[in-house]
Amino acid sequence: YCSALFSISGTAIGVPHVALVLDEPAARSSMPPVALNMHVHWLNPALQGRITLFIHRQKKVTNTQFRKNSTLHRSAFQRGSDRAMFDGEASTPGPSPRNAIDFLTVVQQLKLTKRTGWVKRGVKGPESIADHMYRMGVMSLLLSGTGYDYNRCMRLALVHDIAESLVGDITPTCGVSDEEKHALESAGIQKLKAMLGGGPAADEMEELWREYEAGESTEAALVKDFDKLEMILQAQEYEAGQGMVLQEFFDSTAGKWRTGLGRAWAAEIASRRPGAAAQED
Repeated sequence: YCSALFSISGTAIGVPHVALVLDEPAARSSMPPVALNMHVHWLNPALQGRITLFIHRQKKVTNTQFRKNSTLHRSAFQRGSDRAMFDGEASTPGPSPRNAIDFLTVVQQLKLTKRTGWVKRGVKGPESIADHMYRMGVMSLLLSGTGYDYNRCMRLALVHDIAESLVGDITPTCGVSDEEKHALESAGIQKLKAMLGGGPAADEMEELWREYEAGESTEAALVKDFDKLEMILQAQEYEAGQGMVLQEFFDSTAGKWRTGLGRAWAAEIASRRPGAAAQED
């Protein structure tokens, strides 16, 4: 057996290190530890980078030895990766520091803007748009090991309401048509892209937003369910914590679930509403 650790560098955003145990007959030879440099080409050009794979020959690797070796190599690789980033060796540079901070300053509005539905209903301490998006991301994380691409779902959740940093949280009670809302948010996405100065990150943001809006991919359909699930879960929590009845939020989702998972989670949430009729699909 051999212990291996690979580090992906060459992107503007650090990629986590991954430790692997490989069954590699060649590593059992009398050769000293070797370092192999390989290039990979990802489907997403922004993730193209160099993989450095260190293989250390050991006749037998215990769990303790493996963890020790992995920690040592991870530290060494991280230092090398960090140096490459600061030396300007990234093959795909990201936004300039000025553009990045300008963008993040605008996105701060997602943390400051309270969700319109809760404000209109007089909820005390209502959640922000960012609160809502965060828990949708956590919902996506729970898909690990299922047939869904949970990484894609997390990115969709992270972007789906990002235009609201400019246009605010527009709900059906605001008197804005779906078409007008879409046009406003689409224009907001273009402004955010321009703020980033274009590039892969800006393009991916728009791609993810449009995928979510279309709702046609498997992951987009599920994340649209997560959008509703997070809302009714929050409604159930406000009902329990503030003695309110927020039936209209449950009614707005009835019959609109796109996935079996969405229906199952909605039924579980509805079952936790004390004294309230179960939500019907």
